[in-house]
Amino acid sequence: MSLPANAPPVVFILTSARDLAVPFYRDVLGLRLMGEDGYAATFDMGNRTPLRLTAVEGHRPGAHTVAGWHVADIAATVDALSAKGVLFKIYEGFDQDARGVWSVPEGGAKIAWFEDPDGNLLSLTQIG
Repeated sequence: MSLPANAPPVVFILTSARDLAVPFYRDVLGLRLMGEDGYAATFDMGNRTPLRLTAVEGHRPGAHTVAGWHVADIAATVDALSAKGVLFKIYEGFDQDARGVWSVPEGGAKIAWFEDPDGNLLSLTQIG
């Protein structure tokens, strides 16, 4: 048996500081909090995709992107999040613009990265 084609995804992001992460995802990113239990806070990540912000004692973030969002206007979204205190990452050698937006050299996509309070790497992507 295979995974059903219509099975919706669930995204899991780990946190060791749920008391800091919940307000970040809710108030800074603007995600709707769907509920909380003893293990996780669940948000609507967009298009009814659940994001489970799961408490894990001693969690240490990885070096790579754990989740991201497609946006229609990356410059406007970066500006809006920057106004709320989000700092966008600048990587040496990526030739990002002043906002931290990297344009894929072959064209077609623009990407910007930022961290949540735990240091989990998140991204914004504009296609086209």
